[in-house]
Amino acid sequence: MELEKIHYDNKIVKAFLIASVLFGIVGMTVGLLVAIQLFYPVFNFDFQYTTFGRIRPLHTNAVIFAFVGNAMFAGVYYSMQRLLKARMFNDTLSWIHFWGWQLIILSAAITLPLGITTAKEYAELEWPIDIAITLIWVVFGINMIGTIIKRREHHMYVAIWFYIATLVTVAVLHIVNSFEMPVSLLKSYSWYAGVQDALVQWWYGHNAVAFFLTTPFLGIMYYFLPKAANRPVYSYRLSVIHFWSLIFIYIWAGPHHLLYSALPDWAQSLGTVFSIMLIAPSWGGMLNGLFTLRGAWDKVREDPVLKFMVVAVTAYGMATLEGPLLSLKNVNAITHFTDWIIAHVHIGGLGWNGFLIFGVLYWVIPRMWGTKLYSTRLANIHFWIGTLGIIFYALPMYVSGLTQSLMWKEFTADGFLTYQNFLETTTKILPMYKLRAVGGGLYLIGVFIMAYNLIKTAASGAFIANEAAEVAPLVKASHKQGYWHQVLESKPILFTVLALVAILIGGIIELVPTFIIKSNIPTISSVKPYTPLEVQGRDIYIREGCLGCHSQLVRPFRSEVQRYDPKDGEYSKAGEYVYDHPFTWGSKRTGPDLHRIGGKYADSWHYRHMLAPSEVSNGSIMPAYPWLFEQTIDKSSTAAKIKALRIVGVPYEEGYESQAVADLEKQAAGIAAGLKKEGYETADDAEIVALIAYLQRLGRDIKADKTASN
Repeated sequence: MELEKIHYDNKIVKAFLIASVLFGIVGMTVGLLVAIQLFYPVFNFDFQYTTFGRIRPLHTNAVIFAFVGNAMFAGVYYSMQRLLKARMFNDTLSWIHFWGWQLIILSAAITLPLGITTAKEYAELEWPIDIAITLIWVVFGINMIGTIIKRREHHMYVAIWFYIATLVTVAVLHIVNSFEMPVSLLKSYSWYAGVQDALVQWWYGHNAVAFFLTTPFLGIMYYFLPKAANRPVYSYRLSVIHFWSLIFIYIWAGPHHLLYSALPDWAQSLGTVFSIMLIAPSWGGMLNGLFTLRGAWDKVREDPVLKFMVVAVTAYGMATLEGPLLSLKNVNAITHFTDWIIAHVHIGGLGWNGFLIFGVLYWVIPRMWGTKLYSTRLANIHFWIGTLGIIFYALPMYVSGLTQSLMWKEFTADGFLTYQNFLETTTKILPMYKLRAVGGGLYLIGVFIMAYNLIKTAASGAFIANEAAEVAPLVKASHKQGYWHQVLESKPILFTVLALVAILIGGIIELVPTFIIKSNIPTISSVKPYTPLEVQGRDIYIREGCLGCHSQLVRPFRSEVQRYDPKDGEYSKAGEYVYDHPFTWGSKRTGPDLHRIGGKYADSWHYRHMLAPSEVSNGSIMPAYPWLFEQTIDKSSTAAKIKALRIVGVPYEEGYESQAVADLEKQAAGIAAGLKKEGYETADDAEIVALIAYLQRLGRDIKADKTASN
């Protein structure tokens, strides 16, 4: 049979790899700054674009979509060409994908510090950028499917299965979660409200972790780990079970992020059940990876590439066991809203994604430059510094999380909270935050060592832009004696459709009833839409990233009700959130919950607290917000905001937008006058006035309902 000569495109892989390393350094540096801000608030710099609330989402987006995302695309482009024995479908599409993705990252780096955000975790980018993400993902999809169709290898290797699942699922997740009503070019409101928005967001958020940070890297593991070990995958049949069970079960698990919340109990329970089931396929993949190394452990001791990969796969196993355990209600009651979750997330991010990427970089760069790794010793140093970094990061956060939970829930013999002041817990865990920063610093130093090693490696060789290969033309195989799954692998379009069906089932069953069955979200007659001033204040709250440190969800625990609503004793109800576009429940309590803050303090307290937090609350790590006293409310946007909110279901009367500014000014004048009486002179249109109006509204509606019923 005559062999055909083709050339694999290494230039696109090189571009994605360089982008990954550069953005990795940037994203991790911002992460280290964020970590330091939590024990040295001075590092917020009293500058509105560098506060914790503004740059924490910059850190998460840079690490997830820039560092990990670019590495994922590099791994996919490198492995897919060789597995399918075909150059990528279209070089132009490859470069549109690359530059489009970098422009999206650049837009995130600009808009997030400016406070332009949807407030939805891992989906903070505003609607024009969401559209750009969709278009670039379609380009990536066409390039991927086109390459699969023109392949010269009849069967699709396991890595390709995971790439296909990533393609279709991320598309569905992104589109469903990004339904928004634009207000302006850089502002929108989520189409969903309250409980429904929370369910959609964590259906997206959990599965973004599953299908952006997990499934593509399982595909990368299945390609690069056997290559590095020079051994075949341990079990083909196990990989089949691993793939189909994982993508079917994963999509159901999102509600475990909302246990003890206002989400209906049936949805919470469904998320828990499927989370526990998820242990089996996850560990099936981990064991398939580790067992591939049977007989190669001597090589593991010597080869830094395999060291990184072994720790990565082990971290994957740890994270995917811990995640389901955290979905048990008795465990979740202790860990949710604490630093325990931060440790859990970073075991996956630093261990699984980071170390696997490092292993791939050390393996692939020498081959693409036709040389040997510059320094195995430096790679080993990187491995041990990185491993110590993970330990020094995670262990303090586990201790911190447990300390938080025990202090929050501790009662005296007389039945009162032992630590009524939330700040007592915060100051107690500051040493853990300092140790966490040490761990992050060590990890970052390892990345710099790697970058130097890889630059020296590339300098010692010559880049192979178009790697030559000889392949046989595609010959249709007979399936008479073949395994049933091999038959399916020969039909890529059918395979893609079946993967799509597998992930849609869980999503439809969870989401649809929550939207069409009204009893899931009981109404409360006293809950009214926000006033125009409160709408503006809520948008300022979101812009400043306040929900990155404060939750707005009092769970039905005695400790939380007594702490946050001791007089009325009310936990948060689903009907309280029906006009919240988007929901603001948060996922971490660095500061106290705010859902019952309305009326707890005078307007002047909020004024002083935002101006100089540490003077009002001794030991506070919250940054000051002096610009709120200088900047004015954008009244010109009020009418458009009211109109957009009415379209998504908030019952403002038709034409109310023409009266909204007058109502805003009247309420603002009242707050400013009250502040003046207490000795605090402020302009009626200062942003602090709007923020105070919003904070003083929180929790008031349900108290009004209780008063009315009495």
